[in-house]
Amino acid sequence: MTENAIELKGICKYFGIVAANEDVSLTVRKGEILSLLGENGSGKTTLMNMLSGIYYPDSGQIFVDGKEVTIRSPKDAYALGIGMIHQHFKLIDLFTAAENIILGMDGKSPVINMKEVLEDISKLTDRYGFQLDLNKKVYDMSVSEKQTVEIVKMLYRGANLLILDEPTAVLTPQETDHLFEVLRKMREDGKAIIIITHKLHEVLAISDRVSILRKGRYIGTVDTKDATALSLTEMMVGEKVALNIDRPEPKHPKKCLEVKNLTCRNKYGVKALDSVSFTAMGGEILGIAGIAGSGQKELLETIAGLQDGEGSILFTDPDSGKEEELIGMDPLKIQKMGVSLAFVPEDRLGMGLVGDMGMPGNMMVRSYRSGHSALLEQKKPRELSEQIKNDLGVITPSIHYPVRRLSGGNVQKILVGREIANTPKLLMTAYAVRGLDINTSYSIYHLLNEQKEQGVAVIYVGEDLDVLLELSDRILVLCGGKISGIVDARTTTKEEVGLLMTKHGEEA
Repeated sequence: MTENAIELKGICKYFGIVAANEDVSLTVRKGEILSLLGENGSGKTTLMNMLSGIYYPDSGQIFVDGKEVTIRSPKDAYALGIGMIHQHFKLIDLFTAAENIILGMDGKSPVINMKEVLEDISKLTDRYGFQLDLNKKVYDMSVSEKQTVEIVKMLYRGANLLILDEPTAVLTPQETDHLFEVLRKMREDGKAIIIITHKLHEVLAISDRVSILRKGRYIGTVDTKDATALSLTEMMVGEKVALNIDRPEPKHPKKCLEVKNLTCRNKYGVKALDSVSFTAMGGEILGIAGIAGSGQKELLETIAGLQDGEGSILFTDPDSGKEEELIGMDPLKIQKMGVSLAFVPEDRLGMGLVGDMGMPGNMMVRSYRSGHSALLEQKKPRELSEQIKNDLGVITPSIHYPVRRLSGGNVQKILVGREIANTPKLLMTAYAVRGLDINTSYSIYHLLNEQKEQGVAVIYVGEDLDVLLELSDRILVLCGGKISGIVDARTTTKEEVGLLMTKHGEEA
């Protein structure tokens, strides 16, 4: 019988009257990879934050190697061999990989022998097959390299249990495969690994067992070999769910957006987009793929008038045929020209919604210029708020509850619902399902397909290549601010797109 690395018994955590975790009991074995699944708000991250010392449970017991322990801080967790790698890395950009790995550790001597440190870390990276330049500065690293630094940092500090929160969210398929190889080697070495992810195909590929939470409660644990994507989804949701992304053929596609030689620079004066040209058609979904930071954000923001650019962005109304040049126009001018454009930005609360407002206020932010007095036009925003709440399953105490106090998934539902409700001709979404559970994600895919069938040109920036391949009609691949290819999503492969994501400027 395999020993348990961690055992949780009757864990409860409340925030006010809301139960984030209620009577959760589960085990993690030594030498296994356990996937933790659940819808948004099911309590996955809260539970792991209690293991890593960020939160303290209101009741219940935690056992490490069979002994009951108390974890009141991340320092306590480190001492017990527990390390968590969060989605947002906690690294200092100006330091090297090695400096970040040893930062904050207690040393026997006030003087650090970096030669010995580098030798020790190199032994660790060689042992598990990590690819890492220890002298490289963090600001020069790819997302995959930064993640590697975080994992090595935890292992160097003696972690025997690693918790990874959405570890493949911004990795290419090749980087994901390499990460999984490393995790399997760690498993063989007796490490216990917990992965929080929404990608069911990855759960089935990498984990030994899967534990499911629903609305803060523990539902059960199953052996991965006995599970399917459908069975796991039904356990998460509590009912049968169809896991098919429809992809209707484009009907009478019409040119909606033509981008020519678009170039823009970031705040440091560096080219974020370099002579990008493509066409988006009404009645199709154009997927945008690329490693994080390849220019996806700048592309959508320049089209929406939020960034300055050079070149041409020509919007053509699919119905009237009227053309408008968008270069040099801010969002207000674009709206006044009658260009029907909707944008779901990556920064949900910073750019998309006003955090201190409720849902009706955020509906009015989008439409107040077209209405009468804001004091008189409150019925429609309330009705739209109720409709979005019901249609997308927004979990909130009230439509007037401040949106900043809702979970990220619920904030995203409100933002997507509001933009689609404005019946745009061009709909641009940046990571529309990031952080959403599988059930809500499929609701969003369905909404995007509905827009497509109504003749809307949909531009979908995504990080899950499996979804991009199933949902899109064409996929534009960005690498280093240049287009490395535009491919037919029906005939291309995941591997082809993954390779294009790492190749600069090979025009399709």
